[in-house]
Amino acid sequence: MSTYAHDDRVMVSPRYMAGAGDRIADVIGPLIHLFGWKHDATTGHVAIDSPDASVHINFDPLHPRGQWLTVAHHEPYWKATFSRQAPLEAVAAVTQALPQLLGDARHADRIPITDMSLDKLAELNGWSAEDGVLTSPDLYCRMEHMPAEEIAWQVEHVYFEGAPLATFTQDTPECLVGQFFSHLTAPMAVERAYADIPLSTLHGKSALITPVRGTAVNPHVHRALAQLDHPNRPGRRR
Repeated sequence: MSTYAHDDRVMVSPRYMAGAGDRIADVIGPLIHLFGWKHDATTGHVAIDSPDASVHINFDPLHPRGQWLTVAHHEPYWKATFSRQAPLEAVAAVTQALPQLLGDARHADRIPITDMSLDKLAELNGWSAEDGVLTSPDLYCRMEHMPAEEIAWQVEHVYFEGAPLATFTQDTPECLVGQFFSHLTAPMAVERAYADIPLSTLHGKSALITPVRGTAVNPHVHRALAQLDHPNRPGRRR
């Protein structure tokens, strides 16, 4: 039986086990409110267009295959697709970088874009790299590069087989792929409502879940102590 109520706020790591979360405003809000992108929310989902109409974003929370958000670019054509299990922190890192990609440098000091290669990001965050495949330390998550295929990059999680966390087609700027990957693999935990954590994560018990509030000690101290006893902690004897 869980010690958490459905509406309790908790910290979850690794990020690829946390599910999307509830901060969709971080994904689409800056484009609308900071950069003036046009939007339409009258059709049951949110459609957003860049000022030059070269980029279209569609957020559909009721998509039958769970593909919550797509980003499509024209000339050259490329598309990035994100599932409802992709952490919104990683998705927001992609959408918030789009204005700079189109030459709008406003707020660039607040929205950093990584210039590291995928292999370097993997190395920094403890992922392995072999034959175009980047794999998480616990082997649950992987990104595969398939340069000869229409979908050039695909991020998969073993708990959601057949439903990739993200896909990027040919001609997607690699900096956007790097944005997603850097925020997917970052070691910092993300905050979630307990009810929003995927059931597979809760049942698998491979993620580290600690309270944000309501604990007698500082939540960061509580998390540090929990990490010491976590079965997937690097270097811990099994």
